[in-house]
Amino acid sequence: MTASDAQTHVFAMRMWKSLLATQELLSAYLGVKLGLYEALAAAPGPLRPDELARAADIAPRYAREWLEQQAVCGIVETDDVRLPAERRAYRLPAGHAAVLTVSDDPMSLASLAVLPLGGIAAALPDLVAAYRSGAGVPDDVFGVDWRDGHSGANRALFAHQLAGWIVEQMPDVHARLDAPGKRIADVACGTGWSSIALARAYPRAEVTGLDLDGAALRQAERNAAEAGVADRVRFACRDAADPQLAGEYDLVCLFDALHEVSQPVAVLQACRQLRAADGAVLVMDAKVAPAFTAPGDDVERFQYGTSVLHCLPASRTGEDSTGTGTVLRPGMVREMALRAGFSGMTILAVNDRFHRLYRLKG
Repeated sequence: MTASDAQTHVFAMRMWKSLLATQELLSAYLGVKLGLYEALAAAPGPLRPDELARAADIAPRYAREWLEQQAVCGIVETDDVRLPAERRAYRLPAGHAAVLTVSDDPMSLASLAVLPLGGIAAALPDLVAAYRSGAGVPDDVFGVDWRDGHSGANRALFAHQLAGWIVEQMPDVHARLDAPGKRIADVACGTGWSSIALARAYPRAEVTGLDLDGAALRQAERNAAEAGVADRVRFACRDAADPQLAGEYDLVCLFDALHEVSQPVAVLQACRQLRAADGAVLVMDAKVAPAFTAPGDDVERFQYGTSVLHCLPASRTGEDSTGTGTVLRPGMVREMALRAGFSGMTILAVNDRFHRLYRLKG
């Protein structure tokens, strides 16, 4: 075998394993969307196919095939493979349930690794057309799966890390928000998990979530009500650049959105306008390498994959789009901040594999 033949063989095996992983993620998508993992996790013991079918309201034959596939993949377990198919019972190990059910558990990957598949699949014809024409693909094409997946992916970060980051890295802001009567603006808040986390961290502050996606805001209102903070969080379908909002907020946040808006400098200008005279602006965005490098590590591969399939096409919608995409390097953020009228920025020393936190100055 020549060196070229060996390279071909190795790469062919890599692609075959990617195919296998994609099939397993798509079958996991069915498990999340149909509530199959939730039913297995909630059951007092193992479930037969007919029992899972009743619990999740699906057809028994599909329940059987899905359970067998999940067992073959090592996702669910069965006690006795020798039993007839209809009598065989399956359980979801507790450790797997934490990963495959939607929650704010940091180990939950149901939103990050599963739900966006539905959004990408729905958008594939539009993506092919956009790559040929150079046009963008609006977020509504990616649908509810992408919206829920994207917002759910950061849910644990907001619930468990955001408040601590502010305390440790922005003690002046923390002290300010701990006083009564302070106001926080959460720009591009989506389904509201960041707004909820801020309201929990600062119970004497008023949090306003701003977004232009009415469906996401309706979900945000439901999430806030379930979290018990609806009295301190309000959501508004308003442009952050609305001059009536100017100069009102002690902290203005823009989380994981700068890279996929069509005019990022204008959005930063709106954030600067929103803050009070001595207020702060906090931006979270993708953590990518400071400069292009190839091959990249797993995180860089993930960020570029997200950009190719969603964030670049989404950012190219609207007039005069800059087409930023996920790969927004620190130097680019600094340049945008300066163009928006800030005097500079600081990268805050937070420990996260996927995100950087920027404090914009001036």
